[in-house]
Amino acid sequence: MFDTNSKTILVVDDSPENLTVISELLQPQYRVRVATSGQRALQMVANQPYPDLILLDVMMPGMDGYQVFEHLRADPITCTIPVIFVTAMDSMESELHGLDVGAVDYITKPILPPIILARIRTQLELKQARDWLRDENTYLEAEIAKRMSENELIQKVSIRALAHLAEIRDPETGNHILRTQGYVQHLAVALQGHPRFSATLTDHYIELLTRSAPLHDIGKVGIPDAILQKPGKLTREEWAVMKTHAKLGSDAIEMAERDATRSVEFLILAKEIAHWHHEKWDGSGYPDALECDGIPVSARIMALADVFDALISRRVYKEPMAFDEVKTIIAEGRGRHFDPDMVDAFLADFDAFCAIAQQHLDSTVE
Repeated sequence: MFDTNSKTILVVDDSPENLTVISELLQPQYRVRVATSGQRALQMVANQPYPDLILLDVMMPGMDGYQVFEHLRADPITCTIPVIFVTAMDSMESELHGLDVGAVDYITKPILPPIILARIRTQLELKQARDWLRDENTYLEAEIAKRMSENELIQKVSIRALAHLAEIRDPETGNHILRTQGYVQHLAVALQGHPRFSATLTDHYIELLTRSAPLHDIGKVGIPDAILQKPGKLTREEWAVMKTHAKLGSDAIEMAERDATRSVEFLILAKEIAHWHHEKWDGSGYPDALECDGIPVSARIMALADVFDALISRRVYKEPMAFDEVKTIIAEGRGRHFDPDMVDAFLADFDAFCAIAQQHLDSTVE
């Protein structure tokens, strides 16, 4: 409901007589403040309570109404206060100029009380509506941001929970998820400036890649404990079963995609990673014996991160290896197991990957 008594109007005019006339007209309905110069008006609007509307004379000595208006519009605090020019200049050109610079209305003197009261009320009601819409939009934007943040958190927790299913089956992997996620993100960022990868590795892609990385071994939930946790070397038949975890993982993610009401971007990369992170650059990997650039970028990055962490970690079938020894093995895999340019970037910043490993250290990492 529109309450006139709660509205403040600033009247700016160098004539005391005009100020008296307008003040007496407005005071029964509004809170009225007056200024006898443009400079004084700008001083007054700089402090709260800010006026809801300004009646601004054009012809004033020192600083005229147009100059005052320019200052008001240049200040973020006062730029949204509606201004009505009140002036003795009654030419069409003057009125058009006043409206053109941004005033909400233009009233010529001598003023007619019913007209000025009606126009003031109209502009105050419009301002109230604009303020309400602005506040409503601000609230809605905050609510949307809150919901998006909640959805983001739910998604991350859900991904982590799914990934931990695989860890529960293979408990000695410890903080493998956190470490490989860190390696993947760091390596992807390091490769952003490389001409082979710059078009693919956008900031958005890296965000999705990092989010999907924990799902790379989700297919292990389908591998029997006797194979997954076997302390010795796997037989040929057991190894054949173990290798099926790659397709089991991508199939599970694909089923989740089908259940979604719309496309979920990160699941595309999650499926690539799960299915192909055991492929090798020379084509000797599994499950599809892809080679070179035929292996998705996401899977190539994950392959390097996964092998590095596996080598430095204790498993039921092996002891952890020292960083220097692992560095040598990674270098030997350049152009055979791994994309050569990715190995170069990895080795160039090897200490950073060691630091990530140490940051998420558990009893399985040396």
